[in-house]
Amino acid sequence: MEIIKTAIDGVIIIKPRLFMDERGYFFESFSQRDFDAQVRPIHFVQDNESKSSYGVLRGLHFQKPPFAQSKLVRVIKGAVLDVAVDIRKGSPTFGQHVAVELTEENHLQFFIPRGFAHGFSVLTDEVIFQYKCDNFYAPQYEGALAWNDPDININWQIPKDKIILSEKDKHHPTLKESEWLFDYNSELY
Repeated sequence: MEIIKTAIDGVIIIKPRLFMDERGYFFESFSQRDFDAQVRPIHFVQDNESKSSYGVLRGLHFQKPPFAQSKLVRVIKGAVLDVAVDIRKGSPTFGQHVAVELTEENHLQFFIPRGFAHGFSVLTDEVIFQYKCDNFYAPQYEGALAWNDPDININWQIPKDKIILSEKDKHHPTLKESEWLFDYNSELY
């Protein structure tokens, strides 16, 4: 696998080694040994999958300690714009984001460490999205930010009138309004 560093330390794009022939393709989607050696040691405990249609925007979500999560995400079918926002108070990149297009053709994976809000927009008619988490889902520890926070200024690559949100995702605070953020100097990472 090839590790591609981003503008925010710890947020990584992973390009798997693809083997193709007349039958199709094969690649190793995850190797604990390689991930630990090339990214960082981690223990994933939960895999999730979602299916969405064009215009669906999920995010910007995170979980608070003690259930904060790192995520390794990828697309099985279709394409998304995947986004990680640094919400660690005191971080030199606080409030900045990294966006990457994940598609069934490019097979890229995106690693989002704890201390980041995460979201994605669906760019194709349908998408199947998978992610690994290093902590279990705990609904009472959910947190989120407004998808359209003007200070974060994410271009979701979808016209605003085509965006489809859950009822919950319509009512999250902006980064400035948020009552809960991560501490960059904590032992969380």
